[in-house]
Amino acid sequence: MQTTGNITDINIDFNTHKPKITLLLNMQQPEVIEQLKNEDKLDIDIKKYRKKRSLDANAYCWVLCDKIAKELSKDGAITTKEEIYRDAIKNIGTFESMIVEEKAFENFKRIWEKQGLGFLIQEVTRQNKCVKVHCYYGSSTYDSKEMSLLIELLVEEAKQLNIEVKTEQEIESLLSTWH
Repeated sequence: MQTTGNITDINIDFNTHKPKITLLLNMQQPEVIEQLKNEDKLDIDIKKYRKKRSLDANAYCWVLCDKIAKELSKDGAITTKEEIYRDAIKNIGTFESMIVEEKAFENFKRIWEKQGLGFLIQEVTRQNKCVKVHCYYGSSTYDSKEMSLLIELLVEEAKQLNIEVKTEQEIESLLSTWH
């Protein structure tokens, strides 16, 4: 079972001296609640709620990448929507800096980039048999704020190329329908 909710109370149990948390869950399924009552032990994962990106916003991201690629390819130099997407990922800046030993670098890069199209490795420096890299995350891991930045960047690039884009209201609507 996975749901959202709020912490309504936190205190310390007098007997065990462990935290005791009261949750208000956003669900109304009596059968699930009864089932939970009978469980001795549960695996519990509590984390800050973050809206996820919507599939509509993701689809629009790819529409923009495709339109930009087609416009840039008009002069004969072929540009793909995948290249536009990767450039946008690098420009958004969602990455981790890491240092990898030179001998492990190629294997690390292969494994990282195998996760998806937007998972990129950018070499920054080489020093003392180590490689400093920026490891970019693909948009499949983005929350609503990061996805908004990605789409805003692509919209601006499209506008500069005189490509028709959705209105601000339509874009806001796409970005507000996170699921």
